[in-house]
Amino acid sequence: MRKFKYTLLLLCCAFFSVEAGIKHPLHVSTTEVNFNAKDKTLEVSCKIFSDDFEAILAKVYKQKTDLSNPNMKTAMDELVKKYLLSHLQLKANGKAVTLSYVGFEIDHEATNIYLEVDKVVAVKSVEVSDTILYDMFDDQMSIVHIVKGANRKSTKILYPEKKFTANF
Repeated sequence: MRKFKYTLLLLCCAFFSVEAGIKHPLHVSTTEVNFNAKDKTLEVSCKIFSDDFEAILAKVYKQKTDLSNPNMKTAMDELVKKYLLSHLQLKANGKAVTLSYVGFEIDHEATNIYLEVDKVVAVKSVEVSDTILYDMFDDQMSIVHIVKGANRKSTKILYPEKKFTANF
């Protein structure tokens, strides 16, 4: 728990340094998977520094990127969807599930991406395979939270590791 608090503190410092115009010292993304028992879905959200995310999208897809430009929203939706679906996979109860892209929004210096998985009746385990920004940074850290009701399981995944499984 102490390591998690330290990591959270570092993450907050990184976000605040970006707000102040300082290049952020950490390459970090956050992914949260929330089991919605009422709707029988897994709701997934990812938070990635926008400058890093735009850089990787431009590098991988070899085209101009601007996530905050409303005139490019449709084109950016396609790139964000393609990238996330190829760098984030989930298993529920040991079986691969299909992520559906919902959309993204800019939140200050970060990009929030939303996905979901339909028809998940119950959750005994969730496995996350996360390689977001691994093709850009060899010091990438992924903070992963998996939430089922009042139970929250969290970890940090450091490059080159990519998987985390939470059992409930």
